Amino acid sequence: MLSEPRSGRLAAWGNALLAGLVSPDDAVLAVVGDDAVHRVAGLPGESAPVGLTLALGRLRTLGVTALRVALPAPGHPLGLSGPPEFNQRAIDAEEAVICHGAALGLVPEVYEAGPEGDVHVEVVWHCLAVREAPPADVPSLGEAERELAEALREATEVLTRLDVAAAGPVAEAAIDAYRGRTERGREVLAPGYPPRAVRVLELAQRVGTLISVAYENGHGGAVSAGEMAARAQALRPVERTARRAQVAAYNAVVEERERGMR
Repeated sequence: MLSEPRSGRLAAWGNALLAGLVSPDDAVLAVVGDDAVHRVAGLPGESAPVGLTLALGRLRTLGVTALRVALPAPGHPLGLSGPPEFNQRAIDAEEAVICHGAALGLVPEVYEAGPEGDVHVEVVWHCLAVREAPPADVPSLGEAERELAEALREATEVLTRLDVAAAGPVAEAAIDAYRGRTERGREVLAPGYPPRAVRVLELAQRVGTLISVAYENGHGGAVSAGEMAARAQALRPVERTARRAQVAAYNAVVEERERGMR
């Protein structure tokens, strides 16, 4: 839960490329990550899917100056601005990238191919029209950091109350794995992002790890369906806060630019 979304990598490294801070090859390499290939379908002026390098260059010529992230969920269109058709595709994918400077958005579709034991992942980003309007429910970076501090306390209290923290080795292993990922991914936000955005993203991912411990690693003290439902209800607002913080971190470059223009 709340692992690094593909939309986050595309926005972060796309923003660094648009700002002239990284080369196209470095940006595409970082965006693709462990996937085999990324293509973009539906770009204006292109009749077939194109590679990510060409797509990012074409978006620049179309007037795109920055990229935003949306991490919506059913009932929570976080980062979206419409129209309904785009919103639904983004909600189904649980993520999207919104272009700043052009009324376009990108929604990933993930394919797995190859025999068992040698599966590779291909991603097609569908480029679609979006409504130019303020994104839904996106906090500022400062608001997100304050909300996260409270969410972390709430998550810890819920886990303790439900006896999940007492699961012991499993919970500790999950937290250790999170710390390892954090150390390996220090530059996940790409050049050009403020340190505060990195800090907020790391804290959001830590909150997400705690939530995953509650959902995935045993029942702890919740032994009935009713108690499991109560756990989910208690953690849902914490998870929402962490998603909002992720979006704020990935969108920090755009937020800073807009603040400087006021």
